[in-house]
Amino acid sequence: MSRISACRSCGGGELLPVLSLGNLPLSDGFLRADELDRPEPRYPLDVAFCPACGLVQILDTVPPEILFGRDYPYFSSVSATLLAHSKAHVAERLPELPPGPDTLVLELASNDGYLLQFYRDAGVRMLGVDPAPGPVAAAREKGIETIEAFFSRALAEALVADGRRADLLHANNVLAHVADVHGFLEGIRLVLKDGGRAVIEVPYVRDLVEKLAFDTIYHEHLCYFSVHAVDRLVRPHGLFLSRVERVPIHGGSLRLVLSKEDRPDATVAAILAEERAIGLDRHAWFASFAARVERLRADLRALLHDLKASGKRVAAYGAAAKGTILLNACGLGPELVQWVADKNPFKQGRFVPGVRLPIVPPARILEEMPDLLLILPWNIEAEIVAQEAAYHERGGRFLVPLPEPRIVA
Repeated sequence: MSRISACRSCGGGELLPVLSLGNLPLSDGFLRADELDRPEPRYPLDVAFCPACGLVQILDTVPPEILFGRDYPYFSSVSATLLAHSKAHVAERLPELPPGPDTLVLELASNDGYLLQFYRDAGVRMLGVDPAPGPVAAAREKGIETIEAFFSRALAEALVADGRRADLLHANNVLAHVADVHGFLEGIRLVLKDGGRAVIEVPYVRDLVEKLAFDTIYHEHLCYFSVHAVDRLVRPHGLFLSRVERVPIHGGSLRLVLSKEDRPDATVAAILAEERAIGLDRHAWFASFAARVERLRADLRALLHDLKASGKRVAAYGAAAKGTILLNACGLGPELVQWVADKNPFKQGRFVPGVRLPIVPPARILEEMPDLLLILPWNIEAEIVAQEAAYHERGGRFLVPLPEPRIVA
């Protein structure tokens, strides 16, 4: 692990504190039963703001080989919400692609082929890049060619030398994960054809703060972006914002379209002006965030203790990365929460890092009928409530933790 002393984007040496969550376990470091008696590593989660370029970032970097190695458990296709979002996104992009057999769509951090499968179905040539062996194997089983590697400038040069340059490049929820963000962006510029476009989705720091989504702060997420911060980051690499959209996925995200020409449409100027108007480009806008997070943590703990005191049994749904952070940051262990149900077979039989809650199949919900289900991936509340309709019909209730604790009767 290494700790930065200068901004990851602009190199500025003044980093102003925003929030500290203390030392927490890795959000995707799910434990096997035979690992429960071993020491579990914890790393600081300290968040800071760079006044020079507006980038919000954590100060400590865990090596990516540890974060995204052989046991990386995240398979994008598990989420019906994300699949629907991706299918609709591809449908928007398809008419923009140039015709012909040489058209290539490249996705960085392509995971299990959750998005590229829709280009496959449309007969478009595509290629994925992802470092995690499990998701890569799942993508290849779908017939999606995938390179198992971290994307970098060197890999981009190899692709260009092989004659594989992209008309369209997707990079969803990966820019925030990259320690060498400048090498990553240089690689994007190199691998894009002239006239090509990169479409990048990142969680929006405005939504994170306004919705108190502190559970999306974890060691994989090194950076938390505003449009101002992205604009400052990409320009030195010959990449420019041409369009910006706000999309609801992951609790609120930005969809950023980059090209090699500095010709932004009206959406870019509009959102930059909006950020300036509310002060999102200044540290003062973040001043109350830490106190609001602490109040929420205390309120959620108090509610769980009250439920236990009244004899209510609480379990949780969704062993998501954000769930690891929420459970550990709020101190919600086995004395308050019985277990966590999750659809992902890879996670079942393991334990949530830190709090050591067992992860079980969703069938356990109807078998045991806990009084409440704490929805850890609160951003897909509607999907989970619909999925567990039988539980709800039999009298089960849902507890949504953010942006304030709320019971769905």
